[in-house]
Amino acid sequence: MKSAHKILICFSFALLFLNACALKKVKSNAAPVTHEQWTVLLQKHVDENGNVNYGGFAQDSVDFNRYLGLLKTHHPNDSWSSDERKAYWVNAYNAFTVKLIVDNYPIRSIKDLGGAIYKVNTPWDNRFILIEGYDYDLNNIEHDILREEWSDPRIHFAVNCASISCPKLLNVAFNANSLDKQLDKVAAGFINGDKNDIQTGQAKLSRIFKWFNGDFTKEGSLIEFLNKYSSVQINADAALDYQAYDWSLNGH
Repeated sequence: MKSAHKILICFSFALLFLNACALKKVKSNAAPVTHEQWTVLLQKHVDENGNVNYGGFAQDSVDFNRYLGLLKTHHPNDSWSSDERKAYWVNAYNAFTVKLIVDNYPIRSIKDLGGAIYKVNTPWDNRFILIEGYDYDLNNIEHDILREEWSDPRIHFAVNCASISCPKLLNVAFNANSLDKQLDKVAAGFINGDKNDIQTGQAKLSRIFKWFNGDFTKEGSLIEFLNKYSSVQINADAALDYQAYDWSLNGH
């Protein structure tokens, strides 16, 4: 059993290496896209609290597939600005996550759609995303592209994993012209929302801050990062704890 486990670990790292190499070889002449179609769909099927009407997306399949088709035929490239690429990949992550749920609806949790071996058979390792001939999974987009290229911790509040404890799915598309303001908005919204219990002397935080601690502490402590957005300023010596994560579906 230990040998099999080691083989799986080695296989996972090999996949990471191959994915990283593949991403660097992408060639595309596609022009930057706008995401108005995605905003229209989000406004119809996601409320202000981030509750998603997956049944509504399914009924709106013609328009939804038209937007996915736009993503599939326009791969980001060096002619795009940094914010155009970044907005594209955030929107793509969210749209293809919704697609994964819609294609398997109804389900209780996104975790019902795969196994538990990270980078091997989880729902986020399902390589169902084809963009100009290049195939991706959700892990590729989040970890190999978004986190690797930009090192922006606010990305964690922009991508949505279809679960109750995730940062909510914003009901407008991210766009290059206002991306920085949008990322600040979702960071402040999540940190001050009901997924965290923040007080001056203590804080019980989302597990996102534990899982990706290194992303939030590249320029200081976790508390220093939180205090950039928190309406309650946390003492430097405050006790930190982490909430249980609810993977139940974030809608119906």
